[in-house]
Amino acid sequence: MFDRVTGIPAHPLFIHAAVVLVPLLALVAVLYGVWPASRRHVRWPLVAFAVAAPVSVFFAKESGESFTSNRAFQSPQMKALIADHEGYADKLFWVILGLTVVGLVMAFMIPVAAGGTARIKAPAAAHWVAAGLSVVLAIAAAFYVFKTGDTGAHMVWEGF
Repeated sequence: MFDRVTGIPAHPLFIHAAVVLVPLLALVAVLYGVWPASRRHVRWPLVAFAVAAPVSVFFAKESGESFTSNRAFQSPQMKALIADHEGYADKLFWVILGLTVVGLVMAFMIPVAAGGTARIKAPAAAHWVAAGLSVVLAIAAAFYVFKTGDTGAHMVWEGF
């Protein structure tokens, strides 16, 4: 399923979704957490990106694992480069899952407008903890999406 799309390798196709959706989720989660005026505009994009980003990372990760079974990638040097790339991708997946949970919790715990009601009742301190976590996880997600992409790009552009 994750090997090919219409006859071409799926990994180069799927990674583009992750490269776009992960930074968008990070940006929208931070905006929602720290800038109250943005909340009424970015609440539903936050929910949408929180669903789409981990799915895109999962598809990119799984298609990459299918891609590595290719005979061209079996040299010890290539396996070491792939292991480095996969290590960053694994960390990205866990960070993006954390950011997804925090984003969804914020979307339903922090009211959209001042004095508004939230679907999840929580003390104000929980709002600040969630906002702080969103910033930390967004920075980690940005780092890991960059490092994952950078190691993959070096493998491609410097020749296997």
